[in-house]
Amino acid sequence: MIAREIKREILSLVAIDWDRRLFDELVPLPEGTTYNSYLIRGSEKTVLIDTTYSPFIGELVDVLKREGVSKLDYIVSNHAEGDHSGAIPTLLELYPEAKVVTNTRCKGLISEALLVAEDKFIEVKDGDTLSLGDKTLEFMLMPWVHWPDTMVTYVPEDRILFTCDFFGSHLASSDLFAEDEARVEDAAKRYYAEIMMPFRIHIKKHLKRLDALAIEMIAPSHGPVYERPEFILDLYRQWVSDVAKAEVVIPCVSIYESTSLMVTYLTDRLMERGVRVQQFNMVDADTGEFAKSLVEASTVIFASPVVLAGPHPDIVSAAYLMNALRPKTKMVGVMGSYGWGGNILSKSITGLLDGLKSQVAYLDPVLIKGLPKQQDFAALDVLADAIARRNQPAGELVEV
Repeated sequence: MIAREIKREILSLVAIDWDRRLFDELVPLPEGTTYNSYLIRGSEKTVLIDTTYSPFIGELVDVLKREGVSKLDYIVSNHAEGDHSGAIPTLLELYPEAKVVTNTRCKGLISEALLVAEDKFIEVKDGDTLSLGDKTLEFMLMPWVHWPDTMVTYVPEDRILFTCDFFGSHLASSDLFAEDEARVEDAAKRYYAEIMMPFRIHIKKHLKRLDALAIEMIAPSHGPVYERPEFILDLYRQWVSDVAKAEVVIPCVSIYESTSLMVTYLTDRLMERGVRVQQFNMVDADTGEFAKSLVEASTVIFASPVVLAGPHPDIVSAAYLMNALRPKTKMVGVMGSYGWGGNILSKSITGLLDGLKSQVAYLDPVLIKGLPKQQDFAALDVLADAIARRNQPAGELVEV
Protein backbone atom coordinates (compact mmCIF):
# COMPACT_ATOMS: atom_id res chain seq x y z
CA MET A 1 0.00 0.00 0.00
CA ILE A 2 1.21 3.47 -0.89
CA ALA A 3 -0.09 6.99 -0.29
CA ARG A 4 -0.95 9.14 -3.32
CA GLU A 5 -2.23 12.70 -3.26
CA ILE A 6 -5.59 13.38 -4.88
CA LYS A 7 -5.97 16.94 -3.54
CA ARG A 8 -3.76 19.18 -1.45
CA GLU A 9 -3.20 17.38 1.90
CA ILE A 10 -5.64 14.61 0.93
CA LEU A 11 -4.07 11.22 0.33
CA SER A 12 -5.54 8.03 -1.09
CA LEU A 13 -4.43 4.85 0.71
CA VAL A 14 -5.42 1.90 -1.47
CA ALA A 15 -5.17 -1.77 -0.53
CA ILE A 16 -5.26 -3.72 -3.82
CA ASP A 17 -6.75 -7.20 -3.45
CA TRP A 18 -5.54 -8.63 -6.75
CA ASP A 19 -6.52 -12.25 -6.10
CA ARG A 20 -9.89 -12.06 -4.33
CA ARG A 21 -12.50 -13.81 -6.46
CA LEU A 22 -15.57 -13.89 -4.20
CA PHE A 23 -17.11 -11.20 -1.99
CA ASP A 24 -19.34 -12.06 0.95
CA GLU A 25 -19.16 -15.69 -0.24
CA LEU A 26 -21.65 -14.62 -2.90
CA VAL A 27 -20.48 -11.92 -5.34
CA PRO A 28 -17.96 -12.99 -8.02
CA LEU A 29 -14.92 -10.72 -8.35
CA PRO A 30 -13.39 -11.49 -11.76
CA GLU A 31 -11.06 -8.48 -11.49
CA GLY A 32 -10.41 -8.43 -7.75
CA THR A 33 -11.11 -5.27 -5.77
CA THR A 34 -9.61 -2.50 -3.66
CA TYR A 35 -10.31 -1.10 -0.19
CA ASN A 36 -9.68 2.64 -0.16
CA SER A 37 -8.99 4.87 2.83
CA TYR A 38 -8.36 8.62 2.65
CA LEU A 39 -6.07 10.63 4.91
CA ILE A 40 -6.89 14.32 5.30
CA ARG A 41 -4.47 16.67 7.02
CA GLY A 42 -6.22 19.84 8.10
CA SER A 43 -4.39 22.79 9.61
CA GLU A 44 -5.58 21.72 13.07
CA LYS A 45 -6.88 18.14 12.88
CA THR A 46 -6.07 14.95 10.98
CA VAL A 47 -8.72 12.45 9.89
CA LEU A 48 -8.87 9.06 8.20
CA ILE A 49 -11.96 8.49 6.05
CA ASP A 50 -12.87 4.79 6.36
CA THR A 51 -10.33 2.10 7.12
CA THR A 52 -9.68 -1.26 5.44
CA TYR A 53 -10.36 -4.99 5.31
CA SER A 54 -8.72 -7.00 8.09
CA PRO A 55 -6.05 -8.77 5.94
CA PHE A 56 -4.65 -5.34 5.04
CA ILE A 57 -4.56 -3.75 8.49
CA GLY A 58 -0.79 -4.14 8.71
CA GLU A 59 -0.32 -2.38 5.38
CA LEU A 60 -2.54 0.51 6.48
CA VAL A 61 -0.65 0.93 9.74
CA ASP A 62 2.68 0.85 7.88
CA VAL A 63 1.66 3.53 5.38
CA LEU A 64 0.36 5.80 8.16
CA LYS A 65 3.73 5.47 9.91
CA ARG A 66 5.63 6.16 6.68
CA GLU A 67 3.52 9.30 6.21
CA GLY A 68 4.53 10.46 9.68
CA VAL A 69 1.04 10.35 11.18
CA SER A 70 1.91 10.57 14.87
CA LYS A 71 -1.54 11.80 15.89
CA LEU A 72 -4.91 10.88 14.41
CA ASP A 73 -7.81 12.94 15.69
CA TYR A 74 -10.73 11.31 13.89
CA ILE A 75 -11.67 8.15 12.06
CA VAL A 76 -14.77 8.73 9.95
CA SER A 77 -16.80 5.59 9.34
CA ASN A 78 -19.22 6.11 6.46
CA HIS A 79 -20.39 2.50 6.64
CA ALA A 80 -19.92 -0.29 9.19
CA GLU A 81 -19.26 -3.22 6.87
CA GLY A 82 -16.05 -5.01 7.79
CA ASP A 83 -14.11 -4.25 4.62
CA HIS A 84 -14.24 -0.55 5.60
CA SER A 85 -14.35 -0.68 9.40
CA GLY A 86 -12.14 -3.70 10.09
CA ALA A 87 -9.07 -1.71 11.14
CA ILE A 88 -10.86 0.55 13.62
CA PRO A 89 -9.90 -1.37 16.83
CA THR A 90 -6.23 -1.57 15.77
CA LEU A 91 -6.11 2.14 14.90
CA LEU A 92 -7.71 3.09 18.22
CA GLU A 93 -4.94 1.19 20.02
CA LEU A 94 -2.28 2.89 17.88
CA TYR A 95 -3.91 6.32 18.20
CA PRO A 96 -5.73 6.29 21.58
CA GLU A 97 -6.73 9.96 21.23
CA ALA A 98 -8.72 9.25 18.06
CA LYS A 99 -12.53 9.31 17.98
CA VAL A 100 -14.75 7.38 15.59
CA VAL A 101 -17.06 9.84 13.84
CA THR A 102 -20.23 8.26 12.52
CA ASN A 103 -24.02 8.23 12.72
CA THR A 104 -26.17 6.46 15.31
CA ARG A 105 -26.96 3.40 13.21
CA CYS A 106 -23.37 2.90 12.12
CA LYS A 107 -22.18 3.35 15.69
CA GLY A 108 -24.49 0.57 16.85
CA LEU A 109 -23.24 -1.83 14.19
CA ILE A 110 -19.57 -1.08 14.89
CA SER A 111 -20.09 -1.41 18.65
CA GLU A 112 -21.63 -4.85 18.21
CA ALA A 113 -19.29 -6.18 15.54
CA LEU A 114 -15.98 -4.73 16.78
CA LEU A 115 -16.66 -4.12 20.49
CA VAL A 116 -15.63 -0.47 20.33
CA ALA A 117 -16.34 1.36 23.60
CA GLU A 118 -19.06 4.02 23.86
CA ASP A 119 -16.64 6.81 24.74
CA LYS A 120 -14.66 6.33 21.52
CA PHE A 121 -17.49 7.69 19.34
CA ILE A 122 -18.64 11.09 18.16
CA GLU A 123 -22.16 10.80 16.75
CA VAL A 124 -23.19 13.01 13.85
CA LYS A 125 -26.56 13.73 12.27
CA ASP A 126 -27.51 14.62 8.73
CA GLY A 127 -26.06 18.03 7.89
CA ASP A 128 -23.59 18.16 10.80
CA THR A 129 -20.10 19.52 10.19
CA LEU A 130 -16.70 18.98 11.77
CA SER A 131 -13.81 21.43 11.42
CA LEU A 132 -10.25 20.33 10.70
CA GLY A 133 -9.05 23.94 10.67
CA ASP A 134 -8.74 24.94 7.04
CA LYS A 135 -10.94 22.06 5.90
CA THR A 136 -14.46 21.07 6.88
CA LEU A 137 -16.22 17.72 6.90
CA GLU A 138 -19.94 17.80 6.09
CA PHE A 139 -21.97 14.64 6.69
CA MET A 140 -24.98 13.50 4.69
CA LEU A 141 -26.90 10.44 5.86
CA MET A 142 -27.93 8.20 2.97
CA PRO A 143 -29.63 5.15 4.50
CA TRP A 144 -30.11 2.05 2.35
CA VAL A 145 -27.24 2.70 -0.01
CA HIS A 146 -26.86 -0.26 0.52
CA TRP A 147 -27.05 -0.67 4.33
CA PRO A 148 -29.24 1.35 6.73
CA ASP A 149 -26.17 3.05 8.24
CA THR A 150 -24.66 4.57 5.11
CA MET A 151 -23.52 8.17 4.94
CA VAL A 152 -21.19 10.23 2.75
CA THR A 153 -18.65 12.90 3.72
CA TYR A 154 -18.12 16.11 1.75
CA VAL A 155 -15.19 18.53 1.96
CA PRO A 156 -16.51 21.84 0.53
CA GLU A 157 -13.12 23.56 0.40
CA ASP A 158 -11.87 20.89 -2.02
CA ARG A 159 -15.25 19.98 -3.50
CA ILE A 160 -14.58 16.29 -2.95
CA LEU A 161 -17.17 13.70 -1.92
CA PHE A 162 -16.18 10.53 -0.05
CA THR A 163 -18.86 7.95 -0.74
CA CYS A 164 -17.61 4.61 0.65
CA ASP A 165 -19.58 1.88 -1.22
CA PHE A 166 -21.70 4.38 -3.16
CA PHE A 167 -20.34 4.71 -6.76
CA GLY A 168 -17.80 1.96 -6.12
CA SER A 169 -16.42 -0.67 -8.48
CA HIS A 170 -14.75 -3.99 -7.78
CA LEU A 171 -11.64 -3.44 -9.85
CA ALA A 172 -8.09 -4.28 -8.79
CA SER A 173 -5.99 -1.72 -10.61
CA SER A 174 -2.93 0.43 -10.01
CA ASP A 175 -4.80 3.37 -11.59
CA LEU A 176 -5.55 6.04 -9.02
CA PHE A 177 -8.15 7.76 -11.19
CA ALA A 178 -10.85 6.42 -13.51
CA GLU A 179 -8.89 7.05 -16.68
CA ASP A 180 -10.04 3.96 -18.61
CA GLU A 181 -13.70 4.91 -18.45
CA ALA A 182 -14.95 2.01 -20.57
CA ARG A 183 -13.38 -0.52 -18.20
CA VAL A 184 -14.54 1.37 -15.12
CA GLU A 185 -18.08 1.67 -16.47
CA ASP A 186 -18.29 -2.09 -16.96
CA ALA A 187 -17.00 -2.78 -13.44
CA ALA A 188 -19.22 -0.08 -11.89
CA LYS A 189 -22.32 -1.42 -13.66
CA ARG A 190 -21.63 -4.92 -12.42
CA TYR A 191 -21.06 -3.53 -8.91
CA TYR A 192 -24.33 -1.58 -9.08
CA ALA A 193 -26.19 -4.67 -10.31
CA GLU A 194 -24.90 -6.98 -7.60
CA ILE A 195 -24.95 -4.60 -4.64
CA MET A 196 -26.89 -1.40 -5.26
CA MET A 197 -29.77 -2.32 -7.58
CA PRO A 198 -32.08 -3.66 -4.82
CA PHE A 199 -32.02 -0.14 -3.36
CA ARG A 200 -32.68 1.70 -6.64
CA ILE A 201 -35.55 3.81 -5.27
CA HIS A 202 -33.49 5.00 -2.29
CA ILE A 203 -30.51 5.77 -4.52
CA LYS A 204 -32.66 7.81 -6.89
CA LYS A 205 -33.73 10.00 -3.97
CA HIS A 206 -30.19 10.44 -2.66
CA LEU A 207 -28.83 11.31 -6.11
CA LYS A 208 -31.14 14.31 -6.20
CA ARG A 209 -29.68 15.51 -2.90
CA LEU A 210 -26.20 15.50 -4.43
CA ASP A 211 -27.33 17.99 -7.08
CA ALA A 212 -27.06 20.71 -4.44
CA LEU A 213 -23.32 20.10 -3.99
CA ALA A 214 -20.47 21.48 -6.09
CA ILE A 215 -18.56 18.23 -6.69
CA GLU A 216 -15.22 18.17 -8.48
CA MET A 217 -14.17 14.70 -7.39
CA ILE A 218 -15.82 11.53 -6.07
CA ALA A 219 -13.69 9.21 -3.95
CA PRO A 220 -15.32 5.80 -3.27
CA SER A 221 -13.88 3.08 -1.07
CA HIS A 222 -13.78 0.49 -3.88
CA GLY A 223 -12.21 1.17 -7.25
CA PRO A 224 -10.65 4.32 -8.71
CA VAL A 225 -11.35 7.97 -7.89
CA TYR A 226 -13.54 9.94 -10.31
CA GLU A 227 -11.87 13.17 -11.45
CA ARG A 228 -14.85 13.64 -13.78
CA PRO A 229 -17.75 13.05 -11.38
CA GLU A 230 -20.46 13.55 -14.02
CA PHE A 231 -19.25 10.32 -15.64
CA ILE A 232 -20.42 8.14 -12.76
CA LEU A 233 -23.30 10.41 -11.73
CA ASP A 234 -24.82 10.23 -15.22
CA LEU A 235 -24.47 6.46 -15.29
CA TYR A 236 -26.25 6.12 -11.95
CA ARG A 237 -29.03 8.49 -13.07
CA GLN A 238 -29.56 6.24 -16.09
CA TRP A 239 -29.44 2.99 -14.11
CA VAL A 240 -31.86 4.08 -11.38
CA SER A 241 -34.35 5.68 -13.77
CA ASP A 242 -37.63 3.95 -14.60
CA VAL A 243 -36.73 3.81 -18.28
CA ALA A 244 -35.64 0.42 -19.65
CA LYS A 245 -33.85 -0.52 -22.87
CA ALA A 246 -35.23 -2.66 -25.67
CA GLU A 247 -33.28 -5.67 -24.49
CA VAL A 248 -34.38 -9.22 -23.70
CA VAL A 249 -32.49 -11.43 -21.24
CA ILE A 250 -33.04 -15.19 -21.50
CA PRO A 251 -31.80 -17.25 -18.53
CA CYS A 252 -32.07 -20.82 -19.78
CA VAL A 253 -31.33 -24.48 -19.13
CA SER A 254 -31.90 -27.35 -21.55
CA ILE A 255 -31.40 -30.99 -20.62
CA TYR A 256 -31.93 -32.43 -24.08
CA GLU A 257 -32.83 -30.41 -27.19
CA SER A 258 -36.36 -29.17 -26.75
CA THR A 259 -35.84 -26.03 -24.64
CA SER A 260 -32.63 -25.05 -26.45
CA LEU A 261 -34.44 -25.25 -29.81
CA MET A 262 -37.12 -22.92 -28.43
CA VAL A 263 -34.51 -20.47 -27.12
CA THR A 264 -32.61 -20.40 -30.41
CA TYR A 265 -35.81 -19.86 -32.40
CA LEU A 266 -37.06 -17.04 -30.17
CA THR A 267 -33.65 -15.36 -30.19
CA ASP A 268 -33.55 -15.37 -33.98
CA ARG A 269 -37.09 -14.01 -34.27
CA LEU A 270 -36.34 -11.20 -31.80
CA MET A 271 -33.16 -10.27 -33.66
CA GLU A 272 -35.16 -10.12 -36.90
CA ARG A 273 -37.46 -7.65 -35.16
CA GLY A 274 -34.57 -5.43 -34.06
CA VAL A 275 -34.61 -6.40 -30.39
CA ARG A 276 -31.29 -7.04 -28.61
CA VAL A 277 -31.01 -10.41 -26.82
CA GLN A 278 -28.67 -11.87 -24.21
CA GLN A 279 -28.73 -15.58 -23.37
CA PHE A 280 -27.36 -17.10 -20.16
CA ASN A 281 -27.01 -20.84 -19.67
CA MET A 282 -27.57 -20.75 -15.93
CA VAL A 283 -25.80 -24.07 -15.32
CA ASP A 284 -22.42 -22.35 -15.59
CA ALA A 285 -23.30 -18.66 -15.97
CA ASP A 286 -21.40 -15.91 -14.16
CA THR A 287 -24.12 -14.62 -11.85
CA GLY A 288 -22.52 -11.19 -11.85
CA GLU A 289 -22.82 -10.93 -15.62
CA PHE A 290 -26.41 -12.12 -15.40
CA ALA A 291 -27.14 -9.49 -12.75
CA LYS A 292 -25.48 -6.80 -14.89
CA SER A 293 -27.68 -7.75 -17.86
CA LEU A 294 -30.77 -7.04 -15.75
CA VAL A 295 -29.86 -3.42 -14.98
CA GLU A 296 -31.55 -1.91 -18.04
CA ALA A 297 -33.31 -4.76 -19.87
CA SER A 298 -37.03 -4.34 -20.45
CA THR A 299 -37.82 -8.06 -20.69
CA VAL A 300 -36.74 -11.34 -19.10
CA ILE A 301 -37.82 -14.71 -20.52
CA PHE A 302 -37.12 -17.75 -18.34
CA ALA A 303 -36.58 -20.96 -20.32
CA SER A 304 -36.54 -24.31 -18.52
CA PRO A 305 -37.44 -27.96 -18.83
CA VAL A 306 -39.50 -29.59 -16.10
CA VAL A 307 -37.31 -31.33 -13.52
CA LEU A 308 -39.07 -33.39 -10.82
CA ALA A 309 -42.36 -31.51 -11.27
CA GLY A 310 -40.78 -28.04 -11.27
CA PRO A 311 -38.31 -25.73 -13.05
CA HIS A 312 -34.64 -26.67 -13.25
CA PRO A 313 -32.95 -25.64 -9.96
CA ASP A 314 -30.63 -23.23 -11.76
CA ILE A 315 -33.64 -21.42 -13.23
CA VAL A 316 -35.16 -21.29 -9.75
CA SER A 317 -31.92 -19.64 -8.58
CA ALA A 318 -32.06 -17.15 -11.46
CA ALA A 319 -35.65 -16.18 -10.58
CA TYR A 320 -34.77 -15.91 -6.88
CA LEU A 321 -31.78 -13.68 -7.69
CA MET A 322 -33.82 -11.45 -9.97
CA ASN A 323 -36.48 -11.04 -7.30
CA ALA A 324 -33.81 -10.10 -4.74
CA LEU A 325 -32.08 -7.60 -7.07
CA ARG A 326 -35.36 -5.89 -8.06
CA PRO A 327 -34.38 -4.58 -11.51
CA LYS A 328 -36.64 -2.21 -13.44
CA THR A 329 -37.82 -5.02 -15.74
CA LYS A 330 -41.17 -4.33 -17.42
CA MET A 331 -42.10 -7.73 -18.91
CA VAL A 332 -41.54 -11.33 -17.82
CA GLY A 333 -42.24 -14.50 -19.76
CA VAL A 334 -41.76 -18.24 -19.36
CA MET A 335 -41.16 -20.90 -21.95
CA GLY A 336 -40.07 -24.50 -21.76
CA SER A 337 -40.85 -28.12 -22.28
CA TYR A 338 -42.09 -31.09 -20.33
CA GLY A 339 -42.53 -34.79 -20.82
CA TRP A 340 -44.37 -36.75 -18.17
CA GLY A 341 -43.94 -34.06 -15.52
CA GLY A 342 -46.84 -31.80 -16.47
CA ASN A 343 -47.30 -28.18 -17.48
CA ILE A 344 -46.41 -26.29 -14.27
CA LEU A 345 -43.42 -24.14 -15.20
CA SER A 346 -45.03 -20.74 -15.52
CA LYS A 347 -46.76 -20.59 -12.15
CA SER A 348 -43.69 -22.01 -10.37
CA ILE A 349 -41.32 -19.40 -11.83
CA THR A 350 -43.55 -16.34 -11.60
CA GLY A 351 -44.38 -17.32 -8.04
CA LEU A 352 -40.73 -16.59 -7.18
CA LEU A 353 -41.05 -12.97 -8.36
CA ASP A 354 -43.26 -11.55 -5.61
CA GLY A 355 -41.06 -8.48 -5.26
CA LEU A 356 -41.66 -7.50 -8.89
CA LYS A 357 -45.30 -8.39 -9.42
CA SER A 358 -46.54 -4.81 -9.07
CA GLN A 359 -44.27 -3.53 -11.85
CA VAL A 360 -44.12 -6.29 -14.48
CA ALA A 361 -46.53 -7.47 -17.15
CA TYR A 362 -46.57 -11.24 -17.59
CA LEU A 363 -46.47 -12.43 -21.17
CA ASP A 364 -48.40 -15.53 -22.22
CA PRO A 365 -46.22 -18.59 -21.53
CA VAL A 366 -45.12 -20.96 -24.28
CA LEU A 367 -45.00 -24.45 -22.78
CA ILE A 368 -44.77 -27.55 -24.92
CA LYS A 369 -44.68 -31.31 -24.59
CA GLY A 370 -41.63 -32.96 -26.12
CA LEU A 371 -39.85 -31.42 -29.09
CA PRO A 372 -41.30 -28.21 -30.55
CA LYS A 373 -43.72 -28.66 -33.43
CA GLN A 374 -45.04 -26.28 -36.04
CA GLN A 375 -47.72 -24.88 -33.75
CA ASP A 376 -45.13 -24.37 -31.00
CA PHE A 377 -42.89 -22.32 -33.27
CA ALA A 378 -45.97 -20.32 -34.26
CA ALA A 379 -46.57 -19.60 -30.57
CA LEU A 380 -42.98 -18.35 -30.27
CA ASP A 381 -43.62 -16.05 -33.25
CA VAL A 382 -46.56 -14.59 -31.32
CA LEU A 383 -44.34 -14.15 -28.25
CA ALA A 384 -41.67 -12.40 -30.33
CA ASP A 385 -44.31 -10.08 -31.80
CA ALA A 386 -45.65 -9.25 -28.33
CA ILE A 387 -42.17 -8.34 -27.10
CA ALA A 388 -41.27 -6.33 -30.21
CA ARG A 389 -44.53 -4.35 -30.15
CA ARG A 390 -43.66 -2.96 -26.73
CA ASN A 391 -40.05 -2.17 -27.59
CA GLN A 392 -38.26 0.26 -29.86
CA PRO A 393 -35.29 -0.74 -32.06
CA ALA A 394 -32.33 -2.10 -30.09
CA GLY A 395 -30.48 0.47 -28.03
CA GLU A 396 -33.27 3.01 -27.74
CA LEU A 397 -34.68 3.75 -24.33
CA VAL A 398 -38.30 2.84 -23.82
CA GLU A 399 -40.80 3.10 -21.01
CA VAL A 400 -43.00 0.03 -21.27
